[in-house]
Amino acid sequence: MSYFNVTILGCASAAPTTRHNPSAQLVTYRRHNMLVDCGEGTQLQIRRYGISFARLDHIFISHLHGDHFLGLPGLLSTLALHNVEGDVTVHTFAEGIDLLRPFVNAVCRERSYKLHWNAVDPGAGSVVLDDGSLRVSAFPLYHRVPCVGYRFEEVNKRRHIDRASCDFYGVPHFLMDGLKDGADLVLPDGTVVPNERLTTAPTPPASYAYCSDTVMDKRVAEAVAGVSVLYHEATYGDEGEPKAAPRGHSTARQAAAIARQAGAGKLVLGHYSQSILDESMLVREAAEVFDGEVIAADEGLKIHLA
Repeated sequence: MSYFNVTILGCASAAPTTRHNPSAQLVTYRRHNMLVDCGEGTQLQIRRYGISFARLDHIFISHLHGDHFLGLPGLLSTLALHNVEGDVTVHTFAEGIDLLRPFVNAVCRERSYKLHWNAVDPGAGSVVLDDGSLRVSAFPLYHRVPCVGYRFEEVNKRRHIDRASCDFYGVPHFLMDGLKDGADLVLPDGTVVPNERLTTAPTPPASYAYCSDTVMDKRVAEAVAGVSVLYHEATYGDEGEPKAAPRGHSTARQAAAIARQAGAGKLVLGHYSQSILDESMLVREAAEVFDGEVIAADEGLKIHLA
């Protein structure tokens, strides 16, 4: 059963269209429901795809252009209306906290949940969440305003129990956790059974990186090196390349170049210009550069990572 997933809630750029919502994604990892960006209409998308408001615990904002955060005050107000309990942490820049906190307090003064604000430094990479099994890091992107991407990655993956071998040596249940963490087994007569005889290697850790908005830059490739799945903005196709860099954006071909340099396993394109009416064209252009699987994001798309 999958425990690490991404659901695309919006993949348009600049403004809503009849085809796409502004940027928003839901990353789920075990007990976490984490929203990445929150453009207009995000709470409607949450309802549309059957996502529970009650489980939302972290919201990561990439930058302070409206298509990435204007849905946040309404969403936080709805959480209060639904009497959601627990803790909700919004990760954004100090400027964003100064902007959003008084407005949220004005429209949503009484809250059933505890709202926390975490300041993210847009100029330097930093870990913004680490619960021992999942680490979320922010890294700089290169847009017209300060902007960050987010990398979600499993850490401290545990080894798998070899049931037949453990039964052979009579390993008691209370020692299993230690074996998963790499401990050897010491038998009553003092014999040491190496951990490798009792366990198998852990499953390779899965990871996901979110990059929107940015020009093509080798520093982005370095920040997302080795990621399992890379979401990278592809605001334009080849014909839009003259507009891309001046506006702080990338083409599909440039996104593919970053994925190739990073050694990503899979590339997901998104953040489409309103002029893009056929995303398959973007996929074809990217596939000429990147050898891995290329997918065009669409609302409701669910990506299984692990």
